[in-house]
Amino acid sequence: MHLFADITAHGLGHLAISAPVLNALAALEPGLRLSVRSLLPAAKLRERIAAPFTLIEAGSDFGFAMHDALRIEREASATAYRAAHAEWPQRVADEADFLRALAPDVVLSNVAYLPLAGAGMAGIPALAICPLNWADLFAHVFAGEAWAPPIHAQILAAYRSAHAFLRVTPGMPMPALDNLVPIAPVAARGTRHELGLHGDKAVLIGMGGIAHRLSIDNWPRLPGIRWLVPAEWQCRHPDAIAGESFGLPFTDLLASVDAVLTKPGYGTFTEAAGNGTPVLYQRREDWPEQDCLIDWLHKHARALEISAATLSTGKLQDALAALWQQPAPPCPATDGATTAARYIAGVARRSD
Repeated sequence: MHLFADITAHGLGHLAISAPVLNALAALEPGLRLSVRSLLPAAKLRERIAAPFTLIEAGSDFGFAMHDALRIEREASATAYRAAHAEWPQRVADEADFLRALAPDVVLSNVAYLPLAGAGMAGIPALAICPLNWADLFAHVFAGEAWAPPIHAQILAAYRSAHAFLRVTPGMPMPALDNLVPIAPVAARGTRHELGLHGDKAVLIGMGGIAHRLSIDNWPRLPGIRWLVPAEWQCRHPDAIAGESFGLPFTDLLASVDAVLTKPGYGTFTEAAGNGTPVLYQRREDWPEQDCLIDWLHKHARALEISAATLSTGKLQDALAALWQQPAPPCPATDGATTAARYIAGVARRSD
């Protein structure tokens, strides 16, 4: 079986969903040949995807241009969408030619729509997997724009052309898709490690793979709290430690800390809940997917929302104390990857 997987580089959550599915599929299909197209760093892909794969370093979507992890850059996104769809029929034809030459048995997209349209033209079975789709988010952001309806129709038609859209839980309702197949949450489980902090509590700061540097250098010192931050921040706060210095995969690090500070995103929310890690989060600006994620998180994890003002000042001692005082619910089942892998394998067999 040859699977072509397209993984968007709009943050790391799409990889957090795709990797467990690809790993489960490799276990189900020992002879799996896997081709992955993504603009995510190869090291990030190989950290998560255990199965051998051929990397095609390219991207077929952009989702939205972002000011930072919390805010969409609306005008730049509008310009990019108009450019992407100016020659849409030719782009679909080119994608179909690319897929015919690659000759996969199945296309799996998370969650670009161009490969779905191209696969449809090429006669190759295609599936999407994600808690969101760009058609719904596009309609939310650009509702009322005179130029938007034809583009939205093309995006929606591409998603509808897929054999199925595997909507992971928690996910958006997606009423416009008649090929929706809801599945259980997909999230990797980590191994807890002792971090050697001599009794201090560790709070991991992870904003989901989109550039968003917090002003932690100016935060007050909180007794007994250590901040685990990305090494690229070169943080000067005396209680900050580069998360990479522990030499652990992200999911193991997430399972080993006392809390994670983040924004609403599928990967971090579901992996934190699945590994029993409490979550502090700041809402994103005008991001419709976050409501279903937040509702689910509060049912399955210790979680607390903080304001932008609280985050900017770093006065988080009271919020962390309140978070840790919450009763810990049972960790949710996160076995949707097996269901997705079986579905993909079934589609491949039917296409033989």
